Amino acid sequence: MVLIETVGVGQSETMVAEMSDLFLLLLAPAGGDELQGVKRGIMEIADIILVNKADGDLKAQATRTCADYSGALRLLRKRPQDPEGFPKALAVSAVQGDGLDRAWSEIQHLAVWRKDNGIFDSRRKEQSRHWFHEEVRAQLLARLKADRALAKRLERLEAEVAEGRLPAALAATEALSGKV
Repeated sequence: MVLIETVGVGQSETMVAEMSDLFLLLLAPAGGDELQGVKRGIMEIADIILVNKADGDLKAQATRTCADYSGALRLLRKRPQDPEGFPKALAVSAVQGDGLDRAWSEIQHLAVWRKDNGIFDSRRKEQSRHWFHEEVRAQLLARLKADRALAKRLERLEAEVAEGRLPAALAATEALSGKV
C-alpha cells in the first residue's frame, strides 16, 4: 500500500486521482459553509471523506461537518465504480484513534469490492491511457518550443490570447497550421 499526501485542495489532487486506486479526502471540521470551501471536482473524485478532529471541543462540529458531507455525497452515489453506500463521509479522531478502525474497514471493503468487480483493472487501464496522453502532450509541446521560429510564433499567439485579441482555439489552430 502506498499513501500519497498532497499539500491541499487543488489541481494536484486531481492528478493524484489519476494514479491511485482509492482517493480519500481528509478534512478538518470548519465553521459554517464547509461545502463551499471544497471544490466540486474533488468531491466528485473522493471515494471516502474523513473528517478529522472528531474529539474534544470540535467533536460536535466534526459530526455536523461529516453529516453535511454525507448529504452532499448522496447526490454522487450510483457511480459505476462504487458499491452500495459509497462514496461516504466518516468522522475520525487521529488523536484518540476514534473511527480509524471503521475507516480502515471501509477502505478495505471498497478495495476488495473494486478488485472483485474488475474496477481496479479497468481503472488502471484508464489511468495508463491518461498518462500516455499527458506524455504525448508534454513531448509535443516540448518539440514545438524547441523550434525557434515556432517558439516565437507561440509567444506571439500566447500574448494575443492573453490580451483578448485572439480566441485560444483559433490561436492553437494557427500555431499548428505551419503558417507564419
